[in-house]
Amino acid sequence: MGHEIAHAIAAHGNERMSQMLMAQMGGMALTMALQKYPEQTQNMWMQAVGLGVQLGVMLPYSRLHEKEADRLGLVFMAMAGYDPNAAVPFWSRMAEKGGGAPPEFLSTHPAPATRIENIQSYIPEAMAYYRK
Repeated sequence: MGHEIAHAIAAHGNERMSQMLMAQMGGMALTMALQKYPEQTQNMWMQAVGLGVQLGVMLPYSRLHEKEADRLGLVFMAMAGYDPNAAVPFWSRMAEKGGGAPPEFLSTHPAPATRIENIQSYIPEAMAYYRK
């Protein structure tokens, strides 16, 4: 629950909307710049740029948002009195039940092993809030 609250507090939805708006504006600018070229050339460039934006901007930022929400979520759960160490077995169980997933670079979320490794690195920070 702390993870989802972290998404809201960090305004990830707002950031995502801004990114999408910028991508659309870039697409419109590219469309105008390619007007004098044949339709096939326009389509090729639009597809290449669209793929580049997706793989180079949108997906990495989604994974960054997930990483940030994991970190903040641990802090929130610690502040609420829950032991942050419980997150590792939780995400391990999620990974076991998750089934097949695309490669991390094609995903909006970190790979389960990456997520668990990151969470383990955040636990010392969260424990400072748990002990208060």
